[in-house]
This record gives sequence, structure tokens and C-alpha cells, in this order.
Amino acid sequence: MANSNRHLVDISSNTQVFKLYNKKGRTVRILCLIFSILFMLGGGAMVYYYALLNSLNFVDISGNNDTPDSTSTTLAAEFSGDGTQLTIGDGQLLQDSKVLNVMLFGEDNSGDDKYGRTDTMIMMSIDNWHKKLKLTSFQRDTYVYIPGYGENKINAAYTYGGPKLTIETIEANFGIKIDRYAVVDFDSFIDIIDTLGGIDMEVTQDEIDYINYQMYKNEQVDEYTTIKDAPGMVHLNGQEALWYARDRGLSKGEDNNEIGIDGDDWDRTSRQRKLLEKMFNDLKGADLAKIVSIVSTVGPMVTTNLKKAEITALVSHAPTYLSYTVEQSYVPTEGLWYYENDTPVGSVIAIADMNAQRLEFAKFIYEDRLSGGDTSSNSSTSSAAN
Repeated sequence: MANSNRHLVDISSNTQVFKLYNKKGRTVRILCLIFSILFMLGGGAMVYYYALLNSLNFVDISGNNDTPDSTSTTLAAEFSGDGTQLTIGDGQLLQDSKVLNVMLFGEDNSGDDKYGRTDTMIMMSIDNWHKKLKLTSFQRDTYVYIPGYGENKINAAYTYGGPKLTIETIEANFGIKIDRYAVVDFDSFIDIIDTLGGIDMEVTQDEIDYINYQMYKNEQVDEYTTIKDAPGMVHLNGQEALWYARDRGLSKGEDNNEIGIDGDDWDRTSRQRKLLEKMFNDLKGADLAKIVSIVSTVGPMVTTNLKKAEITALVSHAPTYLSYTVEQSYVPTEGLWYYENDTPVGSVIAIADMNAQRLEFAKFIYEDRLSGGDTSSNSSTSSAAN
């Protein structure tokens, strides 16, 4: 697996973040909050806190403030460089210095597991060649090779080893280098939406019914019909928005319910991308007062391995990124997968042609920067995944 040069700093424990919060005071709290807003909202707030970032005594949450990480310095420099032509089949992870790939994880840490669970795995790619912001979802039941653990559903990688192992798994199977990651848990997501004053989403009657059912079932409201609006543009609070993002339908009789709502995990990941795009677009018009309000209210419930140099490079280009178009995709690609029931972990989404899947994924991320269409010699990833 060709990922030996990727020096990820794993700070995936929320305990470390809270320890830092208590020790370093308001400056670090503000920066942690900014990270949370930045990654959950897709980058829309960057332009507004750039001046604040430069005026603060930045504390690197990886613990390397006095000795900058060489990888982070290189990443910040390369992101504004000339880029490189990419070739499928050269045995290396695909990467381009003008395309930044950041994995965004939505974590459910309500259980006793060290890393919790994640059904939200979205790679946000800032593509400076084509002036696009790209969101790629990974279906949680996709059957892949997990380094050190064998074949399993892709979301099992997060439970086994958090963001680091999940990134290694995605790289090993799909052949694209992931530069950094950020994790936001459910509570933080709710706080962010509420701090923003809620969010207006286009919803169907089925989506309204699902939100109402879950809100009542989980005792988050006193009456069954919390949303009384007709289908269309509906204002959602944080908890309602979270159920919207988690909606994958509801079988009649499931949890003893008397309703049946169509849907599956493909619908759920589509909603997550729509929500992220809407939040990104809504923040384009936010003023500094609004950002300060968010920073002062939302708790530091985020983990990331981005460094100051990288954040500074991103912020300096924020006015340009805000003008980029947003495109969405998902893995596995339509026509390249099938349902497989006979596996040690039950029903999964199996990929029929991994080489073809790598190529389709690469074409979406890199477009005409990609040269060569034969993935058969990409041994560093194909051997691990098969």
C-alpha cells in the first residue's frame, strides 16, 4: 500500500481536544471552534476569520507548534504550486498539488467504542484547476479490504482505527491520496445549525414524516408532529437537520412503528451532501459578527490534523474558493456495484470491477489532469483490495 510518505498526526481522541481546551484558554477555544465551523460547513467561513487567525498566537493542536511539521509546510506550499500530471497505473497514490482532499467524518460517539461510529464519510476536494469544490460520499456498506483486518464494510475501519485507518482503507482500495481529515460529532453538528439560526432545506413529505417520527420516538419533542409545514422549503433546527441527514428510510414495523417510509443509504448520503452544500452556500453572505457569534457559542468538539500553515494557505485563497461551483458524487459508482449477501459480515455493497471504480473516482476528482486509463498495473492498491 503506497501511503508510507503520508505522515498523519492522529489526534482523533476528543479527550485530547478537551485537555487542550482547558489548558490553553480562549485563544485555543476560538481556533477549535473555527475548525469545527470550517469543516462541517465546507469552508464557507474561512474568509471571515483570516484576519483573526493572523493576529492570534496560534497553538498547533498536534503539539508541534515549535517545530513545524515538514508535511504541513510542504502541503501549504504545494497547494499554490503548478501541479503535476497524473497517471493511472504507475503504482502510486494519485495526488495533485493543486487539489486538496480532506476527509470529513460525522461521528456518533454515544457508545463505548474508542472511535464511535461514522455513517458520514465525505471527501471534500478543493480543485483549483477546474475551480470546483467536490463532495464525494462513501457508502458505509461498501465491501473493501481494511489494512490489518481483512475484508469488511468500509465503516468498520472507523470503529477499528478511527480517521487514520479509514483514510488508509480508502487509499488502499481506491488509489487517491487523502491529505487531511476533520471529525465533527452529532452534538457539535446540532449546535452549529442552531447557532446559525437553523437551515432552510427543500424536503418531501416522507422526509418530514421521518423527522417527526424520530423526534418523537427519541423524546426530543412532546408532540408527534413537530414539523407542521407542507412539503417544500422548510426551516429545520439543529436536531431536525441531524435527522434529515441521517434519514435512510423506515420499514413498516421497524422499531414497532406503524408507518413505512421509502429510502436507503444512497438517499441518506445524498441528503448529507445537499445539506453540506446548502450550509456552504448560506455562509457566503455571513458577516464577521455572525462568525463571532458562532465562535462564542459552539463548543470545541472537533478533531483535525491540519496545521497553521495549511489553514493560512486555505484562508488566503478563501475569496476564490467561495466562487467555486459545487459538484457531488459517490463511491461506488452506479453500474459498478451489486448487493452481495453471502459474506462473513452479511449483506454488503460489492464492487464488480475495482480497477474501473478507481478510474471513475479519479476522473471525477482530477478530470483532464488524469492521463492513462488502465488501472491494471496499479499494484500498490489493487493487491491490497483484492
